Amino acid sequence: MSNTNPTTNRWKTSTIVVSCLLVVVTAFYALGVGWKKTAAAPVPADEALSLWTDKAEAKDQLVSYINAITDEGSADFIPVENRIAVFDLDGTLFCETDPNYFDYTLLVHRVLEDKDYKDKASDFEKETAQKIVTLNETGTAAKGLEVDHGKAVASAFKGMTVGEFNAYIQEFKKLPMPSYDGMKRGDGFYKPMLQVVEYLQANDFTVYIVSGTDRFIVRGILDNSPLDIPNRQIIGSDETLVAPDQGDTDGLNYVFDDDDKLVLGGDFIIKNLKMNKVTVIAQEIGVQPVLSFGNSTGDSSMAEYVTSNNPYKSLAFMLCCDDLERENGNTEKAEKMFGLCKEYDWVPISMKNDWTTIYGDGVTRK
Repeated sequence: MSNTNPTTNRWKTSTIVVSCLLVVVTAFYALGVGWKKTAAAPVPADEALSLWTDKAEAKDQLVSYINAITDEGSADFIPVENRIAVFDLDGTLFCETDPNYFDYTLLVHRVLEDKDYKDKASDFEKETAQKIVTLNETGTAAKGLEVDHGKAVASAFKGMTVGEFNAYIQEFKKLPMPSYDGMKRGDGFYKPMLQVVEYLQANDFTVYIVSGTDRFIVRGILDNSPLDIPNRQIIGSDETLVAPDQGDTDGLNYVFDDDDKLVLGGDFIIKNLKMNKVTVIAQEIGVQPVLSFGNSTGDSSMAEYVTSNNPYKSLAFMLCCDDLERENGNTEKAEKMFGLCKEYDWVPISMKNDWTTIYGDGVTRK
């Protein structure tokens, strides 16, 4: 009969297992891996940015930048956790005007065209929608339209759950683009810019959308889209959320329970443009980004924030809508942005000269 104690055997076995685990963990850290966030190998730019022309200076600057900041031996190396890029949406990643912003056309559809709602719309909502129609026809915006639009969107969709609002947006995305053949409202992504996002993500960048469009509308646009960006990295203009039974009770005095759900509260909070973009980046991201992509003066403060007093090498890119054949371009606006890029040392992107395509071969402008 053996005199071996089973408890002693279990203790010895456990000791051996723990020792082996310690050896493995130590080896992982000696190799610079384990739970430490490490950089991936740089992605070949020619393959990643294949829809950009060979003469695109903006592409060359971006590639040189990525090569520098991903090289651990470079003085410009940026740790993975600090590789943050911020993108505007309309006119930067997505068709800006056809005939107006996606969220402007969504409001016009809801208030003036939706047979289930147009007879319920308030006078303010109708007046705001008509101001957008007038802007489409004349090119002149009514004073305060940006904020009035935000208020009208909040009230026109009041009471919907976030899911119901998203479902409404998904249906709107199925409508055809008025100015294009072969494209629906949800398909208006600039393919060369999609490549930029994927190129940055492949080089360990965390990408945020920082848009003037309503946050929930941006989420709806990106839902089931080519852009792989989670909701937590989408920032936009905001409206209130409440519980249906909350009424006028302040959130400090109301307790959410298992029968509650969140619905749109009907009140507009903030338009996320200009300096407001800087503020919300500081509040929600908490880290100064190193790359900024925009297309208008509404993105100027964001661009300057990214490139001012940054401890890391940083760049700001601005799209210039100079393509009048493949896109609803605007020569005057494009020339103004080219001038601002020169003045502020931003990198201009020419939609006409830098891209081999905009929406893909199956899409043509009417």
